[in-house]
Amino acid sequence: MIVITGASSGLGAALTQQYAADECSLLISGRSEQKLAAVTAKLTPTQQANVVTQVADLCIAEDVHHLFSKLSAPPTTVIHCAGSGYFGPIEQQSPQAINQLINNNLTSSILVLRELVSRYREHKVNVVVVMSTAAQAGKANESTYCAVKWAVKGLVESLRLELKSSPMKLIAVYPGGMATDFWSTSGKDIDTSSFMTADEAAQMLKNALVATQHGYVSDLTINRG
Repeated sequence: MIVITGASSGLGAALTQQYAADECSLLISGRSEQKLAAVTAKLTPTQQANVVTQVADLCIAEDVHHLFSKLSAPPTTVIHCAGSGYFGPIEQQSPQAINQLINNNLTSSILVLRELVSRYREHKVNVVVVMSTAAQAGKANESTYCAVKWAVKGLVESLRLELKSSPMKLIAVYPGGMATDFWSTSGKDIDTSSFMTADEAAQMLKNALVATQHGYVSDLTINRG
């Protein structure tokens, strides 16, 4: 079983399509039942039979707990794609939007990883945390976005030390710009014509997650060309 959060759009939706095409069993989550239904509507009936959807607000601990309680056995992989963007000069950013940014990116990651570690620390589960290249370098007019992504990176790297003797693996993914609806809701007017598509990024990520008996990719940067 593969669990994908943030599956209602962008990279999460693209990963859902690609794993479903391989007839993988999936549990996908998002905040919008309508958007999740639109994602599964693109699948064949056979593929749909392998996909379970769950509406969840990952900023709420009870929703996170309920999501993973849907599983009867430990998943093989969890891909945490949920998040949002918010950009602009810091003096023009609203406190309410900043708090929402923190919740959607950092709080959700903390609660998801907290739940996964408490449940599956002693199981061979690959936990993929999708961040951004904004977690690797500061960017003008992206100060608060960089701040939350750097915080998630610190969370992942610290938890790796706690899980050093555990079979659970944390995989950090840093995608560059993708041509998705992310930008239209972020407040940043940008030309995405040269950006990679969500399908391209999903294919590269999916390929990188193929491990060998004695090795796996622990950190992955997906740059746009």
